[in-house]
Amino acid sequence: MSTPHPFFASGSASGPAAGDGPQPPVAMAHRGFSRDGLENSMAAFRAAVELGYRHLETDVHTTADGVLLLFHDETLDRVTDGRGKISELPAETVALARIGGAEPIPLLEELATAFPDVRLNLDVKDWNSVDTLAAAIERFGLHDRVLIASFSDRRRRAVLKQLSRPAASSAGMVSNALFVLLGPVVPAPLLRLTAGRALRGVHALQVPVSYGAVTVVTPGLVRRAHRHGLQVHVWTVNEPAEMHRLLDLGVDGIVTDRADLLKEVLQERGSWSG
Repeated sequence: MSTPHPFFASGSASGPAAGDGPQPPVAMAHRGFSRDGLENSMAAFRAAVELGYRHLETDVHTTADGVLLLFHDETLDRVTDGRGKISELPAETVALARIGGAEPIPLLEELATAFPDVRLNLDVKDWNSVDTLAAAIERFGLHDRVLIASFSDRRRRAVLKQLSRPAASSAGMVSNALFVLLGPVVPAPLLRLTAGRALRGVHALQVPVSYGAVTVVTPGLVRRAHRHGLQVHVWTVNEPAEMHRLLDLGVDGIVTDRADLLKEVLQERGSWSG
């Protein structure tokens, strides 16, 4: 369904492409790394990079006047001392807000230029960010350094359509559901026909361990994904025992709030590549 992409390589952004040999698991720091609640701040991203992380997971929103920010929520209220919906506020107002009362909300260009060897898993949170994200990828030449994610397959595809060359991407909610639910009951050739169009241009399934009563990450899911050329990344895993269990199943990546613990787990297994 798709070929390996440089985003998944374990070396620097200018190093060998994925597919030049067996790759260690992708270790991804969820909104950076902060035990103090400073998620999606430059301090959190810097802490993850200093631990040796090459892959950071983050989110994008866009202000009313078209400035692309790294921030999870649609409003400032939960994690900052500011108030209001980001898409309705000008950048100069958002710039006054402080995450945890201490850290400014960073711009995508700040993170991309501060750590040029780091790869960014970017969750597109709203339609307002489709054009601004595509423009930023083009402007800074981030095609090999980003993976475009979104719960909305339509938003993900809308970003990719604007790019001058391919970027990695992960499946949205509908594509994931098709693969997870149909996979165990539909023969492989029919699954390829059924899910193939939805998964065109997709490189990874980024999924939780379970969704409600449904166990999502199973040995069968991992086997089917690999058979279709897809990686499996699991979010958000913070317990070492669960990290070991998932890695034993053969998952290709783990997204975690506890970057320190995942590093220790991978070091124990001899597969840390930071």
